[in-house]
Amino acid sequence: MERSIQKNGLVNLLVLLLAGVAAFAAARYANSLSGQVAAVFAGLGVLVAFVSWFQMRLEESERLEKLELDEMARSKARAALFESKEAELFPAQRAREQFERFFVPIFTSVLLLLQGAGAFFLWRWLSQTTTGVAPDRWIVAASAFALAALILFLLGRFSVTIARLENHRLLRPGASYLLLNAYICAVAAVAIATVRTELPHFDLYAARGLCVLLGLMAVETLVTLVLEIYRPRVKGKVERPLYESRLVGLLGQPEGLITTAAQALDYQFGFKVSETWFYRFFEKALGWLILLQLGVLVLSTCVVFIEPGERALLERFGRPADARAILGPGGHLKLPWPIDRVYRYRAEQVQTIHVGFAPDDDDHHEQTAVLWTVGHGTEDNFLVANRERFATAAPGERKAPPVSLLSVNVPVQFQVSDLQAWAYNHKDASNLLHQIATRETVRYLASADLNEIMSHTRLEAARALRDRIQASADKHRVGANILFVGLQGIHPPVKVAPEYEKVVAATHEKQAKILGAEADAIRTNALAGARAFTVTNQAEAERLSVQIAALSRAAAFTNQIPAFNATPSVYKQRAYYQAFPRATANARKYLLLATNVDEVVSFDLQDKFGQDFFQLTVPPPKK
Repeated sequence: MERSIQKNGLVNLLVLLLAGVAAFAAARYANSLSGQVAAVFAGLGVLVAFVSWFQMRLEESERLEKLELDEMARSKARAALFESKEAELFPAQRAREQFERFFVPIFTSVLLLLQGAGAFFLWRWLSQTTTGVAPDRWIVAASAFALAALILFLLGRFSVTIARLENHRLLRPGASYLLLNAYICAVAAVAIATVRTELPHFDLYAARGLCVLLGLMAVETLVTLVLEIYRPRVKGKVERPLYESRLVGLLGQPEGLITTAAQALDYQFGFKVSETWFYRFFEKALGWLILLQLGVLVLSTCVVFIEPGERALLERFGRPADARAILGPGGHLKLPWPIDRVYRYRAEQVQTIHVGFAPDDDDHHEQTAVLWTVGHGTEDNFLVANRERFATAAPGERKAPPVSLLSVNVPVQFQVSDLQAWAYNHKDASNLLHQIATRETVRYLASADLNEIMSHTRLEAARALRDRIQASADKHRVGANILFVGLQGIHPPVKVAPEYEKVVAATHEKQAKILGAEADAIRTNALAGARAFTVTNQAEAERLSVQIAALSRAAAFTNQIPAFNATPSVYKQRAYYQAFPRATANARKYLLLATNVDEVVSFDLQDKFGQDFFQLTVPPPKK
């Protein structure tokens, strides 16, 4: 029977090896991601099956050695036999002990490294790959994996049964990997076949799930190595293979959960935990406890709470519930899953899509002003009309195309107005709305002028673009309300932005000089006009003054003749008295008052020396 078990272990090893090679070839042929990951599990099973088979051979050699020694002990060489050392008498036993003491922990550590590294690098590879199953090769690959799953399952169930009936611990690891790889090949076959259904990415999801399983196996192996250090050793107790995975055994034999748990507890604590009253009670009531948990879980799916700002769609058997298809905020009752399903949407949230650019990962930080010469993320260039370039070309000159390139960063903010239309009319309403906004932006810019949209018509352009996007969204029944379209981030492409800034600066400088010259002309003309007006008015005033003065003297002379004819002496004396004050306006005048004498008036019109003249000091004469 021992030799048949060794043959069974060798068959398990060879079948796993052939299944792994066939799985890898089929996966590469159909470009299946889950199939290639399944080949890794088959490779790990080959390693485990090989080590368990080799350990079987060591134990078989030890058993034959003991039989041989027992036979020799009955012969005449008994006395000479027991004079030898024990190490010389039991070399097979010593080899087996050294193998279990050193090689098995080292192999388990290597297995841990392979599992951890495989999970890490496979997950990284799956995150970077974009390929899928070849649509014209899926039948061959799916059939190969299905056949491998059938063969592995039949042989695995046979090996598991033999290992349980014969209580052979070394046959269990390989048998468990046979069943596990059978299930994994079945999953890979289904994943490959879904390429013809509406789930083309199921192969990728299945591959990622297998990576997670491989990571869990690595964690279990690490925990097993740590617990092996602190596990109590009982002399004479047969040890469980360190490289045997309880998780693999559980996945390969789900019905053996209780048995596996009991064996693990007995193995770790060193006594029969499975024979205690609490474990017996738990084993009997486990079914009812599981049913109770399932019942509570099903009842918990009958109540749903919709958060404020959310709206939900209620589906019954995959179709909208007519009476209450849309659920508002609050608590609601429904039939248990999977009869009724609820899909939540942030209907009141203002969402944003970006047209013309993809923002960087750090755009959620505080926004600052960004120059034209600095990229705003991943930007697209749009064609925009340039009427000035077309109009300023000379008649015989080669005309450049009347278009220019423009980088446009257009954030489009919207809200979901019709939830059913948003969820059911299109597969990806957000992506459709993005495509609509992009198309309307391209159409509008193709008919707009570069200089106008860069300057004074930006606000009008944003309003017109919002109306266009809203009209197109309503036409396609997207169920969205466009709230805002921003055209603040319009600038030339980053490569030509410095040259464009030079053109803009030259244009501004030219306009500034023109406006300065016009201001100088206006100022000079205004000053000249004001000066001419002043001179003209002054001349006119002087002319009027001369005329009036001449008329006044003429009128006065005409009126003085009758007065002179009447009293010539009085007229002369009066004229003298009138002329005298004017003639002596700046001369000194003295008033002499005397009594009892005739009045004598004396006039001295000469300048008199002042007191300062008489106070001058004369220097003494020189000797």
